[in-house]
Amino acid sequence: MERIWLDHYPPGIPGDITEQANAYSSLVAMFEESCARFSGATAYISMGTRMSYGELDAHSRHFAAWLHAIGVQKGDRVALMLPNVLQYPICLFGALRAGAVVVNTNPLYTPAELTHQLADSGATTIIIAENFAATLEKALPNTAIRHIVVTSIGEMLGTVKGAITNLVVRHVKKLVPAWKLPGTISLKQALKAGKNARYTPVTLTHGDLACLQYTGGTTGVAKGAMLTHGNLVSNLCQAHAWVKPYTTEGKECIVTALPMYHIFALTANCLTFMKLGAQNLLVINARDIPDLIKNMGKVKFTAITGVNTLFNALLNNPEFSKLDFSSLRITLGGGMAVQEVVAQRWLRATGKPLAQAYGLTETSPAVTINPLDKVTFDGSIGLPVPSTEISIRNDEGKELALGESGEICVRGPQVTPGYWNRPDETAKAFDPDGFLRTGDIGYVNNEGYIFILDRKKDMILVSGFNVYPNEVEAVAMQHPDVREAAAIGVPDEHSGEVVKLFVIRKNDTLTEEALIKHCRSMLTGYKAPKSVEFRDDFPRTNVGKILRRELR
Repeated sequence: MERIWLDHYPPGIPGDITEQANAYSSLVAMFEESCARFSGATAYISMGTRMSYGELDAHSRHFAAWLHAIGVQKGDRVALMLPNVLQYPICLFGALRAGAVVVNTNPLYTPAELTHQLADSGATTIIIAENFAATLEKALPNTAIRHIVVTSIGEMLGTVKGAITNLVVRHVKKLVPAWKLPGTISLKQALKAGKNARYTPVTLTHGDLACLQYTGGTTGVAKGAMLTHGNLVSNLCQAHAWVKPYTTEGKECIVTALPMYHIFALTANCLTFMKLGAQNLLVINARDIPDLIKNMGKVKFTAITGVNTLFNALLNNPEFSKLDFSSLRITLGGGMAVQEVVAQRWLRATGKPLAQAYGLTETSPAVTINPLDKVTFDGSIGLPVPSTEISIRNDEGKELALGESGEICVRGPQVTPGYWNRPDETAKAFDPDGFLRTGDIGYVNNEGYIFILDRKKDMILVSGFNVYPNEVEAVAMQHPDVREAAAIGVPDEHSGEVVKLFVIRKNDTLTEEALIKHCRSMLTGYKAPKSVEFRDDFPRTNVGKILRRELR
């Protein structure tokens, strides 16, 4: 497809980032440049404790030296099972500096899920918060793990604050189940040992693996997307090019409420804003909205990333409107569709637009981003980022014309070379010309903006007509008494499937009949829900995305 979107790029954004990406041989090169340039500036803030770029440089170097001392070599897999705490960037960049491949692991995994990921990746070392050590204890026998670092939430917060934090976490909130693991050490012990060990820099290139990001767990067995240093360097350069006109080096503060082990926050918050020398406010539990708002009130934040459910939850808390939004310049939504009503409310509450972006784990993740100052919300997922090709294709792989709906396919330097030890899955995911099939249905308009209709697998088929859950959910959300909505298809003997709507109410007086009537007033008959189920909450992914599969 002709790259017509380049004519509609905001001023100052290049169409290609090859030169910028080639300036860095690896993520480590970018990291070390930022640490040198911004050495005395704050890199991360966690529960009031600040860590400078210089301190992060030293800690990560000591951690890399410790990894070398225990025998970790280039290409070995090191798993991280940590929430948003200072330990995460220390261990992330330490592992990368050691030449290891980082296996980001969801702390909420069950023993079975953890067993699969550790065994599949072949990880031999894991750094884990003590809160989740009991899970590792059950998973450990069926893995190749030989070295275990167990860290407490308060370990890097300072002697007094750390002790108080650990006391509350362990004994007041009782968030640390009993565990027993052989031969573990603390992170501080590893750092102390690494300080006295020799660190030898490892030669890394764009072709070397940086991370295994596991994906597909909601649709089958999770598989590891192989993300190279080149993939991630390219995507951070693509994202940096997009945000650069709106930012000032050394002056930014980004709110990281999404978990950094998730590819969205890893690339957008951790990597892109590190290149800007930004402060990064780490939020350990984004579901505690009052605490999140309290922490946001302590800094002059200039950027925030999140998913629709997070923005919606913030807007529904009356304390949010009392925050100072004068410094806010960038709000970026991804991970799931941003709903128009949420975007409009965000603009009214903050005075700044909520820009929708789109990506996948397999694309490191950014594929498209809207102009960050675009006030009008039209549902578009934006324009393809620099050096990215888009093709809309039918089931036979034929490219479709502008305005025609089909599967969104992507090719670019940020796209994974494939899945770890899954050549069959890799072959299914790519067309012969190298385009990745995303599984998302959408179209491109005559200005190059892309509109996503829905996931291919989530589409509802009513009497032969396609119904996209996002469209039904967006209409339901326009009812003033609806807090959240999720639509699925359920079997029907007459039409094959009908639409069922799940709803979290703002007002308990809302009835099924009233909501169906509201939807019918705005949707064609076959698209309107035939039934409504009210719930207190929904099953969600680790970033808060609603799991329609679990509802089905």
